[in-house]
Amino acid sequence: MRTLVLVLGATLTWAGAAAHGQDRSREEWTTFSGTWSAVGHRQTLRTETDRAAAIVQLSGTLALSNPAASGLPVAFRAEAIGFDDGDGVGVGRAVWTDARGDVVFSVLNGERLETGRRISGAITGGTGRYAGVTGDWDLTWQFVVETDEGEVHGRAGDVNGRFRRAGTRP
Repeated sequence: MRTLVLVLGATLTWAGAAAHGQDRSREEWTTFSGTWSAVGHRQTLRTETDRAAAIVQLSGTLALSNPAASGLPVAFRAEAIGFDDGDGVGVGRAVWTDARGDVVFSVLNGERLETGRRISGAITGGTGRYAGVTGDWDLTWQFVVETDEGEVHGRAGDVNGRFRRAGTRP
């Protein structure tokens, strides 16, 4: 009987430790990094200051440098639309679509779309395998080039972020 109690106790202790280990892994953030090359269009409107308000639409490839480690695909088609009020406030939305058609949604905050400026995103959910995902990411524009007609080309070489899947603890 004593042996049965010891075996049962050891089994329960191991099971509890394994379950605790699973809970801990769910609490952990998964990190990712990559680059985003995008092209789009900026439409401006004069304001009472020297800076114009603008609406910017961009799309391009978000290529990840550590997909195996993060469990994410090699690349997403990344699309964003943003608004710059001409007074330093920038907001927007982004959608990343993988090859299967599943998407990740983000809310954007940041500075005017220019070389050296920073953008940050809060991941607010997704569809398919990204349903319920949350997290955050940021980038700094390595370069932004704009034509007189408002066509914009940009590249960010330092996209860095983290995410958690649905069912994880905050």
